[in-house]
Amino acid sequence: MKSKFQIPDCKNFTGYKPCHPGYNCLEEGCKDYLSFGKKIVIINLDAMGDVLMTTAQLPGLKRKYPESSIYWITLKNAYQLLQNNPLINFAFEWNFESILFLQNIEFDLVLNADKSRNACSIHKSLKAKEKYGFTLNENGIIVPENSYADYNYLLGQNDNLKFRVNQRTGQDILAETFNNDYQRDRYILNLSQDEILFVDEFKKSIVKNSDELIIGFNTGCSLLYPNKKMTIEQQVDLINRLSQNKKYKLVLLGGPEDTERNNKIKELCGDKVINSPTTDGLRKGLCYIDVCDVVITGDSFGMHASIGLKKYIIAWFGVSCWSEIDLYDYGKKFIPKDLFCSPCWKKVCPYNLECIQMIDLDGIVSEVDNFYTNIFLKKI
Repeated sequence: MKSKFQIPDCKNFTGYKPCHPGYNCLEEGCKDYLSFGKKIVIINLDAMGDVLMTTAQLPGLKRKYPESSIYWITLKNAYQLLQNNPLINFAFEWNFESILFLQNIEFDLVLNADKSRNACSIHKSLKAKEKYGFTLNENGIIVPENSYADYNYLLGQNDNLKFRVNQRTGQDILAETFNNDYQRDRYILNLSQDEILFVDEFKKSIVKNSDELIIGFNTGCSLLYPNKKMTIEQQVDLINRLSQNKKYKLVLLGGPEDTERNNKIKELCGDKVINSPTTDGLRKGLCYIDVCDVVITGDSFGMHASIGLKKYIIAWFGVSCWSEIDLYDYGKKFIPKDLFCSPCWKKVCPYNLECIQMIDLDGIVSEVDNFYTNIFLKKI
């Protein structure tokens, strides 16, 4: 016999306990009804920087589907990046329980951002009226779900297109892949109130006057592509030059993989630089970035976090594709000039890392000075 209950189509109703203590939705009707609308799930298991970049798709989805519920599944290390995001209704860590749960929901849209077997497998296994992004064919090969993903797919197969021809940003390409409304929306990365208070207190410990500029040095990068980093000698040179301006306060930024490197830079630079903790966790690392007014960085998670936190970004590039990165007109890219092998995305360089040796340190110092004089001081 079928149950007599009319189950509410409401985001607040779980079926486990009352949404409001002492109130019975089944018999009294919804007290705070919130329709699911279109149920949309985003699959994004790539690097943390890519997860942040994908958050730029959320405003477009909400414009296209105003009444909707956004589900998101990602790896454990990136899950914290989705906290305090008002456009995400349900966030999940990648594990068996989450996958099993999602496989029992009937979605309207499934959106897979990743060209990986794990992501494509769950994309293929979920039930939905429409699917976009990447999936698996009958032979287990990663393929586009439909023609919307063709350009994105071809970028991974055609080096000339990816390294020489393409001028579209990652957000633009992914919006097309998702059949989404692209309007150059920004990343969504929000700190909690407690984190904002921490940032304010830490900033007060560094600067005493409003005309003092805090410069962050994001010194490292993913262990997967170690050749994105400047040398320690280059970092020390930059710090020595910038520290000559007493209005500049310099802070080293990084994660656990950068601890030894940052300690070495601190040892060489002494009191010219503040060494922020690298082992306090991801969310605290975001706080140290948010302390800064400008961040000097390579193409790394730190760069993407700085974009999300709306910092002025001075970014250098070598092995990776600078055309795919959008600084939202608030920063400057330094790219190798007339270097035939860059970008390349190689993990081992056969040319003695010329792209890193060519980083324009003079230009970076000049850009910091330009930002301080023409942007920062005018905001005070």
